[in-house]
Amino acid sequence: MEKEIDQPADKLADLELELKKSMQELVDIKFALDESSIVAITDSRGTITYVNDKFCHISKYSREELMGNDHRILNSGYHSKEFFREMWRTIGNGNVWKGEIYNKAKNGEYYWVDTTIVPFLNEQGKPYQYLAIRYEVTERKRVEQELQKMMTTIIDVQEEERKRFSRNLHDGIGQNLYSHLITINRLMAELDHPLLHQMQKEATQLIEEIREISWELRPSVLDDLGLVPAIRSFLSRFSDHYNIDVYFDCVLNRRLNINIELTIYRIIQEALTNIRKYAEVSEAKVIIREMDDHIRVMIEDQGVGFDMNKQSTGVGHFSMDERARSVNGELTIVSSTGKGTKIILEVPISNKPVQQ
Repeated sequence: MEKEIDQPADKLADLELELKKSMQELVDIKFALDESSIVAITDSRGTITYVNDKFCHISKYSREELMGNDHRILNSGYHSKEFFREMWRTIGNGNVWKGEIYNKAKNGEYYWVDTTIVPFLNEQGKPYQYLAIRYEVTERKRVEQELQKMMTTIIDVQEEERKRFSRNLHDGIGQNLYSHLITINRLMAELDHPLLHQMQKEATQLIEEIREISWELRPSVLDDLGLVPAIRSFLSRFSDHYNIDVYFDCVLNRRLNINIELTIYRIIQEALTNIRKYAEVSEAKVIIREMDDHIRVMIEDQGVGFDMNKQSTGVGHFSMDERARSVNGELTIVSSTGKGTKIILEVPISNKPVQQ
C-alpha cells in the first residue's frame, strides 16, 4: 500500500520539477528576447498589450503612452497603405510576416526595424494576438542607401558618357564618313572604276556600323522624343536583326523623368538581349502600364526558361536590378524550365516622404 501511495506522489513531484524547468526556460527566453530585441504584443485588432524596455527606448514613448495604443503612433508616412494592408492580410490569415519598416519616434527621429510578426492562433485557427520581434537596422540601411547613391551616380555618369560618345560618333565620325560617301558618289558619276565601287560599299557599311554603335550607346530619339518612340524604334530594329516578333502594348501618355525612361529602356533592352541569346523563341511581349502611382513594365517569353533555384544571377540580371533600385523601383523575375520567363519592373512615379 505504501508503494502505491508513493508512486502518485513521486509523479507529482516530477511534474512540479518539469513545470519549474519549463517556467525557467520561458523566463530565460524572455530575458534573451528583451536583451536583444524590440518586443511588442498586440491583440487581434492591433492594440498594444505589451512592450519591452527596448521598444520604449527606441520609440521614445513611455510604456503608458504605448499601452492601449496601436502601431500607427509610429507611422512615418514612408510606406504606402497597400504595404500595411498586405502585412495585415498575411498575419490575419495566420501566416508569419517579415519585412523592414521605417518608423518615426516621439522626438521626430526616424529609424528602421527589421520586423517579424508571429500570429498566435486560437482553437478555430484565428489569430487572437500577435508577437512582433524587431531589430533596429538604421545604420545598415544608411550604409545601403549610401551604396545605392554611389551606384546611382555611377549609372548616371555612365549614361552621360554613353550620350556624349554617341553624339560624337554620330555627329563627328559619322558625318565625316557621310561626306566621304558623297565625294565617292560624285567620282563614280564621272569615273567607273571597281575601286570606287568597293570604297562606296565599305563607306556605306562603316556608316551603318557607326549608326548601330551610336544607337546601342544612347538612341537620340530617347532624349528628343521620349520613351515610347525610342522603344518602338528599338523593337523594330531588334525584330529586323534577329527575326523575333515583339508584341508591344503600351498605355503611357506622357513623358517621364529621364532617369525613369532610361531605366525602363535599358531593362527592356537587356531583357530582350537575354531572350535573343537564351530563350529560343521567335516571339516575345513587352507591356507597359501606367497605374495610379507607378509604372509597370512586363517583358515575357514562352521559351526554355530556367530553374530559379539553380540558376545563378548573371551580370545582366544584376545590372537590371541595380538600375531598378536607382529609381526606387522593384524588379521581379519569374521563370521555370520549359515555361518561359517573365520580368516585371515596377517604378514609383509619386514622391515618397524624404528619409531623414
